[in-house]
Amino acid sequence: MEVEPKRQFRSKQERRAIVEETLQPGASVSRVARAHNVNTNQVFYWRKQYREGLFDEPAGSLIPVRVSREAGGSGLAHRASSRQARCNPAGMIEIAWGTIRVRIEGAADPSSIRAVMDSLGR
Repeated sequence: MEVEPKRQFRSKQERRAIVEETLQPGASVSRVARAHNVNTNQVFYWRKQYREGLFDEPAGSLIPVRVSREAGGSGLAHRASSRQARCNPAGMIEIAWGTIRVRIEGAADPSSIRAVMDSLGR
């Protein structure tokens, strides 16, 4: 007869995946916990840690960045972006995350950009 170990180590990635599964519409924390053989109270604790940002990637981690002169697209969009560039010397940052696009125009302080990136990652 085999006895399972009393404690099982879960990596941050595993804990994050379990928590994100509980955040899906209609998901039950209890059912998700049972499916992963984890105590429900433990999953609730992980959810608290998740909300506090403890499962995020380390601050030193890198994300891919592409720098381009223009946003691309039709001539109309190009003319509009050229007009904006003349009117707005501070610049523009466009963040594409999957199907989501966020554009920050003008001067953007690092804390604002970090807040946008944090909200996209959740």
